Amino acid sequence: MRYSPLALALSLVLAVSGSVGQAHGLVPADPRTRALLASGRAALAQGDLDGATDAFEAALAIEPGQPDTLVALGDAARKSGMPGKAIHYYRVALDRDATDLAALSGEGAALADKGALSKAREDLARLEGLCGKTCAESRTLAEAIEHGAAPKVVSAQAVTPQPTVQTN
Repeated sequence: MRYSPLALALSLVLAVSGSVGQAHGLVPADPRTRALLASGRAALAQGDLDGATDAFEAALAIEPGQPDTLVALGDAARKSGMPGKAIHYYRVALDRDATDLAALSGEGAALADKGALSKAREDLARLEGLCGKTCAESRTLAEAIEHGAAPKVVSAQAVTPQPTVQTN
């Protein structure tokens, strides 16, 4: 009984410091990371996919496992036409924070790009449960599902006609 107030105070301190530590990991703390994310997003908006990917990877090297950086890398991979790689980045971000709306929306859109519409609809249902049907992420994912998988374009140069075989 004599130690009950001390134990209660100690458990309160540990609980508060533990929750602060969890929340700290979600926001980029290093100013270099924020600068690299900003320059990568600007490059992505201009269509410079390689420059954006380089900036995002540099930010990830500074702060490994940063969810914002992982989502940005997923966006760059998706725009580069690599939905499988994008899904990987989004899932790693979701492992860090299961309620990350941008990662959930991105994963669903990448799944829709691959043609996995049923899994994309599951992500949409989960997203609507978190933020409703009116949030921007839900609308973006619903549009991606509506468009479905992007058709594969075959270059005309890649197909060459076979020479005809002549008999002697």
